[in-house]
Amino acid sequence: MKNSDKFYINGEWVSPSTSEMLDVINPATTEVMGTIAMGGKADVDDAVAAAKEAFKTFSKTSKQERSELLGRIVEAYQNKMAEIAKTVSEEMGAPMGLANAAQAPAGLGHLIFAQKALQDFEFSQDKGTSHVVREPIGVCGLITPWNWPVNQITAKVGPAIAAGCTMVLKPSEIAPFNAIIFTEIMHEAGTPPGVFNLVNGDGPTVGVAMSGHPDIDMMSFTGSTRAGISVAQESAYTVKRVAQELGGKSANIILDDADFESVIARDTIGMCMNTGQSCNAPSRMLVPSSRMEEAAAIAKATAESITVGDPKDETIQVGPLVSELQFGKVQALIQKGIDEGAKLETGGVGRPDGLDQGYFVKPTIFSNVTNDMSIAREEIFGPVLSLIGYDDDDDAIAIANDTVYGLSAYVSSNDLDRAKTVAAQLRAGNVHINGANLDINAPFGGYKQSGNGREFSEWGMEEFLETKAILGFTPPETEGGKSGKLIDF
Repeated sequence: MKNSDKFYINGEWVSPSTSEMLDVINPATTEVMGTIAMGGKADVDDAVAAAKEAFKTFSKTSKQERSELLGRIVEAYQNKMAEIAKTVSEEMGAPMGLANAAQAPAGLGHLIFAQKALQDFEFSQDKGTSHVVREPIGVCGLITPWNWPVNQITAKVGPAIAAGCTMVLKPSEIAPFNAIIFTEIMHEAGTPPGVFNLVNGDGPTVGVAMSGHPDIDMMSFTGSTRAGISVAQESAYTVKRVAQELGGKSANIILDDADFESVIARDTIGMCMNTGQSCNAPSRMLVPSSRMEEAAAIAKATAESITVGDPKDETIQVGPLVSELQFGKVQALIQKGIDEGAKLETGGVGRPDGLDQGYFVKPTIFSNVTNDMSIAREEIFGPVLSLIGYDDDDDAIAIANDTVYGLSAYVSSNDLDRAKTVAAQLRAGNVHINGANLDINAPFGGYKQSGNGREFSEWGMEEFLETKAILGFTPPETEGGKSGKLIDF
């Protein structure tokens, strides 16, 4: 791919400071599909310096100027939708049907909603005698993952541009080519030099250099909880803001009055979408203990109907896992589920029949899982569904909340008021009722070890803003000619 051996700094494609290159693997074939340059601290320093200089002017642009820039980015993105979808499919394994219907369009959606949020956002207000303003926080470090790569890039870049920030992006080195295409989009849209910068590299080198950099004012990170902790630790030395969207182990409560046949089939397919590689995947399905066998039979039949194979085939529902490392992790956790006594309904270790190469896995269903088993506690990040029994609504809520994570949760019931009552008690940032889809209009983020901060639309833009109070902005009202008493902290 063009420019894969360069970084984008201060509006230009430049040679890196290092000679290190990394092979990018197609997970369906395990063959090398290209290489990228791997950056070092010097590259981060150059990118941050460019962003810092650009912030002096970009932070002072008007809402109209930033809205027009976002409009140009949207237009340039639309022209490259097909290329983005094809690239995402090749580098991380999403089936082309999913890449065309969700992966690429999600990125466009975030840009459109960032522009809308900017147009509607009020950056100042009067409160008593004070004037309160919202200002761009400064230079932002953005670190994004491989599972929904361009979705996560645009979920950060769009709001950051809307807020008036400048930025340095480090995308996942496992799936980096979509980020290069997106950088070309930013350039074609006329983004001012230094506002957007791209440095490829790994977390321990480039990620650490960004997190600890004294001239980066904020880190926005999406990835594993383990890596998020590292970003927070490195950022603590300079007391910068850290917004994190991390792991999940989402509970999916199927209440006893739900239509089991349709709901369980729907959510089994949903669990396997993107090969289960979604942080908000409904991986723990909670069903009434008395109906465990019924639920397991539906999930088993549905999983066995799912087609797994070459992601280039648009009829395929599940492609490969992203890497050999991820393949090994998922295989080990499936085996651990068997060893710990869960009932394997279908799937299991090994590749699906007829697929001898690539990081393909069998859609796997476990029933009679208890919430203390590894497959119920750990984020598997594969098409592995655990069915857990509960006694009543209160028991289901307790099991759902018994996790270190809190990104998403799901509730299905024919009684909407009952579903709402359960949803209100779930400790998660997003609760989906009756199969509701993700909504870019609503905030996205987690409780507990699923992170902090929120993304999407105006909620995401607020993460990139600081709040300033200008005191005495208007003369105080006085009584008897005497002003209010000064409070000195």
